[in-house]
Amino acid sequence: MFDPVTPAALVVALGFVLYALFGGADFGGGIWTALAFGPRAREQREALFNAIGPVWETNHVWLIFVVVTLFTAFPAGFASLFIALMTPLVVALVGINFRGAAYAFRHYGRESGREVPFSARVFEIASVVTPFALGMAVAATAAGSITIDNDVVATGTGVWLTPFTVMGGVIALCVCAYLAPVYMAVRVSGPLQDDFRHAAIAAGIALGVVTSVMIPLALHTAPEFSHRLLGSWPMLCVVSAVLAGVATQLLLLLRRYRLAQVMAGATVVLTLAGFAAALSPDLIIKEMSLRAAAAPRATLIAYLTVLPVGAIILIPSLVFLFWTFRGEPAPELPPAGNEP
Repeated sequence: MFDPVTPAALVVALGFVLYALFGGADFGGGIWTALAFGPRAREQREALFNAIGPVWETNHVWLIFVVVTLFTAFPAGFASLFIALMTPLVVALVGINFRGAAYAFRHYGRESGREVPFSARVFEIASVVTPFALGMAVAATAAGSITIDNDVVATGTGVWLTPFTVMGGVIALCVCAYLAPVYMAVRVSGPLQDDFRHAAIAAGIALGVVTSVMIPLALHTAPEFSHRLLGSWPMLCVVSAVLAGVATQLLLLLRRYRLAQVMAGATVVLTLAGFAAALSPDLIIKEMSLRAAAAPRATLIAYLTVLPVGAIILIPSLVFLFWTFRGEPAPELPPAGNEP
């Protein structure tokens, strides 16, 4: 008999991967507006804002998709996660809203010639806080700190604020900061392309360092997860992610930017695949399996039946958007002294 639990779980994992690839690069754009460097810092910020402009709302479709899928297909897991991780998830939600509002204020302020420097700072801060909070929440599912006793879910800072979850937040930041400049290197040319190339190489090194540190940290603070991660399939994903990351760095050094873009995406996909493989078959490690969290079979079948219909409408629209967009003309810049 067909088991709908596994396909539904794969849909959730796919949603997370797509949000990391698209929303992560979006957040990374905000991170690099704060970290813009050198004599072309202003041009870097403008290029990032112009790239984010047409897609910044679209990228969050995948987060909504993940939340709706969890609520529909894994309602018990949805309830437990949102009870245990209320604080970081609310922080992320507030960050997403403040970030969007700040971007809009900044955009229309530039059009009208009345910039609001504070909005740029809010955008940058929210671009850092939001992925960090989301990374902590995701890491908490594997940390072993979430406990459920007689259907009562543990709450408090000890659930989501641990060395393992903090490092999960740092990894999320590094993923975002890694994707954005790799993607941007394809969109710009000349000295600006070299700036993003250098940023991408530095972010790739940082991502490699923090993920390497995460493994021994997991051995001490999340032993069940680390034991599973060192298993055959999860470890294969980890090794493949390392190879893809090294390949990305080499391609950046050789200035093969389009191939580097593909390999950078593969690095993130394989990293998340290793995490998901190690977490499986649980939604909350040791406390709630995917099967225990799942909705009734009829609900899962109905969801999986309707899903392709929505995909037929959504996917071509997104492909058309990303395929046709080639950047918008940058507005005339005000004098350097007025830069936000």
